[in-house]
Amino acid sequence: MIECVVNVSEGRDHHLIGTIAAAGRPCLLDVHSDDHHNRSVITLGSADHALLLDSTRQLCSRATSLLSLPGHAGVHPRIGVVDVVPFVPLEGSTLEEAIELRDRFARWSADELGVPCFLYGPERDLPTVRRGAFVDLIPDTGPSDPHPTAGAMAVGARPVLVAYNVWLDTSDLALARRIARDARGPSLRALGFPTGELVQVSCNLIDPMTLGPATAYDTISGLAAQAGAAVDRAELVGLLPRAVLAQIPADRWAQLDLDDSRTIEYRLARL
Repeated sequence: MIECVVNVSEGRDHHLIGTIAAAGRPCLLDVHSDDHHNRSVITLGSADHALLLDSTRQLCSRATSLLSLPGHAGVHPRIGVVDVVPFVPLEGSTLEEAIELRDRFARWSADELGVPCFLYGPERDLPTVRRGAFVDLIPDTGPSDPHPTAGAMAVGARPVLVAYNVWLDTSDLALARRIARDARGPSLRALGFPTGELVQVSCNLIDPMTLGPATAYDTISGLAAQAGAAVDRAELVGLLPRAVLAQIPADRWAQLDLDDSRTIEYRLARL
């Protein structure tokens, strides 16, 4: 079983998002959209690797044809209309298999869409690609310059991570950024963003069996309390493994925006 979590630079036009997501429907598990980030996280998964690769190609082809990077605005950083395409090994699959799908997809994107791709995974992480793309990194496949409307893609192979957002009951962006900085560690990446009247600490939990949503929430809550602020609410972005959920007492699930129906295993069983 392999998962592909496609991040698309459109989070406001829900008809358009639905049209893009429908292209991946044979493997479609979840769609999560955000107005402030102007971004959608579309989760695909299958034990049939050929079907997953084809569904990912169809979805990214449609997104590339319908979206345009010039004029795009949102608080989340991005390098393309299809910004991130990570392949994630689940039960019964290996990272080597995910790398093979990553490399095949990146070659296809370059040849068929004319979109340059930067690879990440064991060789380097996604933040390195974001900082260095077209600056001190050249694309691994495709043209040496960004596509005029589609930009570029970061195509990866990585273990499971959990994307998780925590809002503070304040509009103090400097505080959110300071909390994000102080919360960061080997298992947690974080950025502070303005999101309307409140600010958000947006997290990637890159080792969620070690540091899961409950620990991230409590860490941010504690740092906020030291500054006289508090957590307003939290949000799971996309899906999480059932094993991560099982580590958290069920009486905290509602507070943390978690539920068994939001697990990868639940959605795969329904699919």
